[in-house]
Amino acid sequence: MSGAEGSKIRMLSTHVANKIAAGEVVERPASVVKELLENALDAGATRIDIVVTAGGRKLVSVADNGGGMNRDDAIMAPERQATSKIHDVDDIENIATLGFRGEALASIASVSRFTLRTRRPEDESGTEVSIVGGRLQDVKDCGCPPGTCIEVRDLFFNVPARRNFLRAFTTEQAHIRNVFVVHAIAHHDVAFSLKCDGDVAYQLAAAEALRDRILEIGGADELERLVPVDCTLGAIRVHGFAGLPSWTRGDRNGQFIYINRRPATAPVVLGAISEAYPKLEDNRKPVLYLFIDLPPDQVDVNVHPTKREVRFRRLADVREAVIAALSTALNRAGVAAPPPAAPWTPPPALGSSPWTPSQPPAAPWPQAAGPAAPPVRPLPSFAFAPAPRTPAEAQPTPTPPAEVAFSEATVQMPAGSPWTQFRILGRLSAGYVLLETNDGYTVVDPAAAHERVLYEKLLRVAAGAGRVSQRLLIPQSVEMKPLDHRRVEGVLPVLEEMGFGIAPLGKDAFIVDAVPDALAGASCEAVLLDTAAALEDAGAGRRGRERWREELVAKAASRAAVRTRGALSAKELNAIVVDLAACEMPYTSPAGRPTMIFTSFRELDRRFGR
Repeated sequence: MSGAEGSKIRMLSTHVANKIAAGEVVERPASVVKELLENALDAGATRIDIVVTAGGRKLVSVADNGGGMNRDDAIMAPERQATSKIHDVDDIENIATLGFRGEALASIASVSRFTLRTRRPEDESGTEVSIVGGRLQDVKDCGCPPGTCIEVRDLFFNVPARRNFLRAFTTEQAHIRNVFVVHAIAHHDVAFSLKCDGDVAYQLAAAEALRDRILEIGGADELERLVPVDCTLGAIRVHGFAGLPSWTRGDRNGQFIYINRRPATAPVVLGAISEAYPKLEDNRKPVLYLFIDLPPDQVDVNVHPTKREVRFRRLADVREAVIAALSTALNRAGVAAPPPAAPWTPPPALGSSPWTPSQPPAAPWPQAAGPAAPPVRPLPSFAFAPAPRTPAEAQPTPTPPAEVAFSEATVQMPAGSPWTQFRILGRLSAGYVLLETNDGYTVVDPAAAHERVLYEKLLRVAAGAGRVSQRLLIPQSVEMKPLDHRRVEGVLPVLEEMGFGIAPLGKDAFIVDAVPDALAGASCEAVLLDTAAALEDAGAGRRGRERWREELVAKAASRAAVRTRGALSAKELNAIVVDLAACEMPYTSPAGRPTMIFTSFRELDRRFGR
């Protein structure tokens, strides 16, 4: 049929088919590193050395001391659907290796200048195979150490469109380093090294335990904020380390999840993690180094070409195992489990004994303010209600602590403010603050209000309106993951405009010796990590604004500062309300959450039928 006159359908050549497959498997140089790393691990390597040049565009070299190949296998390996991992269809249901498709080498060789050198320990000489753009060029004997070394040069040299979509060298290098870290954590018993443009980025010796590898990569500060996890439920074992609820990120870049030592995840795992942790503010994500081990026939890894996601045969079992492991580890560390909903208690029947509140009101209810209000109503003098007391506590009422005693003075505001005068009445148990204004009352969310105030202050500083920095008594060093480091590095000028004293420190760290005055007391690490997460979410586009990066950094910094600041005193709350009223957009936080909810006295009168 393919040869019939007028026929439109024809078979693609192997050369074209390999290039199409390369589009699925080889997204960027980091994909090449991933595939070659996994092949080396499957070959039983105990040492893997990686060299990259120009972010992997010019050269990616991966050398291992694994089992090696004979001449026939070396020639066959770069062919499509050639694999040593499976033999028939039944093996797909029981995959215990990282690779199995037989597509990686063929795809890589089709879009690069590919050289493979390999030798088995028992052979006197090795074999060298050269392929250019998917076409075999040469096969010859060579001298090489036992194992396999693959060099990939000029990636995408014959696919210019794909090459033009690659990012800057430093960005591609950051992706390579991230892939390296992910696999180095998964295989702590293997020695790894990574050299980028002649500089040694990592030199990791084989470690006895996962703790040692995390310490070497993440540092002592990272390890101190983790608790060990180890729980077996049936045939499923969940182990590793879990971050305390105080150690979170705005994205999932701090979550290293492995299924049978394969970097992958599944929706059921992410859902179980969220359920095991107490509710985290602002939808933040805990830091995790989590390994899920289960029989290979209980997990399907043949779901995605890059094997990023898997499917489980028994979802409920995996979910319960993850929740049990994390809950046990957090409880052991003194973290309370998410509280169950309080049971509902029906009110007493009519005619029964009078109802007695478990916590009586701490101050008498104020008297009514009088008849209909004039346009501007004077504020009556209310006493701030102290903390609730039990009936057993004796009179007289103790004086409230100074740090929560709000002033009864009325604050007059300039024209254009949301209110002409206000007075803070007190805090509600849910953390909100109650204000009385000239024509009603307002419930303020202090966190959202604080975010808005800091956000506009930082934007004014970025626009050149009087930068004020505060020198740190002890400069802080902040270590970051490679991709986070690269993103923050791209906005260093913006950070400096806003008043940060920040400079690179080594490969994956920054040194901070000054912060904007508005962020005094905030955690530099939290500010920089939130900035990196915000930049990742935003992408690389201009977003239609000239100063979108400044807005992005200001939003992330203000949120991080509020989250790490702690409780606000009465004096600080008073100042925030004044500053909020002076904001250009006082009604919402930078993320769009309401900062306040206003109810007028007229609305109250209507509701009470006055």
